[in-house]
Order: sequence, then C-alpha cells, then structure tokens
Amino acid sequence: GTMNVFDRNIDFNALFKFSHISASTQEHLKRVYGSFAICMFVAAAGAYVNVVTHLFQFGLLSCLWAVGLMVWLMATPHSHETERKRLAMLVGFAFLMGSNLGPLLEMCISIDPSIIPTAFLGTATIFTCFSLSALYARRRSYLYLAGFLFSGLSLGLLASLVNVFVRSSWVFTANLYLSLMVTCGFVLFDTQLIIEKAESGDKDYIW
Repeated sequence: GTMNVFDRNIDFNALFKFSHISASTQEHLKRVYGSFAICMFVAAAGAYVNVVTHLFQFGLLSCLWAVGLMVWLMATPHSHETERKRLAMLVGFAFLMGSNLGPLLEMCISIDPSIIPTAFLGTATIFTCFSLSALYARRRSYLYLAGFLFSGLSLGLLASLVNVFVRSSWVFTANLYLSLMVTCGFVLFDTQLIIEKAESGDKDYIW
C-alpha cells in the first residue's frame, strides 16, 4: 500500500536539543535570552509611559542618563554580589531607551497604527530565525563574518552621512536594506560569539 506521509512519529523535542553545546552554556544562553526578554518588555513599557504621559520630554537628558547607566554597567565587574545591581542598571537603560522612542512611536501612530505591531513581529521573527540558525550551525562557522559586518556597518554610516547632503531616495533605500542585512548578520555573529565566550568561561549574561 501507499505510505501516508503524515503517518510519522515526529519528535518535536529534538528541535530544541543542542548536543554540540555544553549544558552550562545552554543554561547561560537561557539567562542571556531571559535578560533580553526583560529588556524588551521594559523598553516597551518605557515607550508606552512616554506616549501616554509625556513624562520624558527632554530626550537629550534621558539619553545622557542612559549613557551614564551603560558606562556604569561596563565599569562594574561581573560577580554574584553585583549581579542584581548590574541587572537593575540594564533594566534602567532599557526603560530610558524605550522612553526615547515615544516621539517616534507617536509619529508612526499618526501615520498608520499597524506599523508598530508589524515592525515588532517582523523583528521578533528575524531575530528568532537567525538566532536558531546560529545555534544549530557548526561552532565558530559564523565568526568569520566579523570583518564583513563591521565593514558594512562603516559603509552604512558613511552613506547616511553623505545622504545628509545628497538627499537621494535611492541612497536612502539602498542603505536601509544594507542595514537590514548587516543587522541580521550581527545576530548570527553575536549568538555564536556568546557561545564561544561562555565555553571559554565568561558567564556574564548581562553585558
């Protein structure tokens, strides 16, 4: 008889097995993505608070506070004693950066409210797909992208600077897609870099 292609035993748990990554590194990755999720929700809360209450009207001041928190976080060594304090710094930074998005979100809402959920879902999908790609790939296979990515980043910044004076829609569109590709590449690169640093003993999941 003919074989039914749907009559198969599929082990969906196998999709989440990363046998090439040690157990301690897998635990470290859970903490990394956990802190990332917290920052994402806190940033969303900061943006919502600013849109509703207009609490932070001085964008430059909140940016300076955010930079100060980031410098403080960088200067504070990672240890069990400083873990909560550093996490609080990261959360504060995320809230301030989210609040700075308030004016931009208000402009998007005035143009088309569907822009925000579309951008959020698109970003989440791209991040998830490229992160999984890096996790399933052979170790160090994407680390070679560093040179290309930083070159692309420099090219994008230069194009943005030139376009301030040229004001070309073609340059703007090309730079937009270049930035998207570079960002996707950094997701691959950074994910594998986190794995390699964890395998080398660096368990700092906050910075």
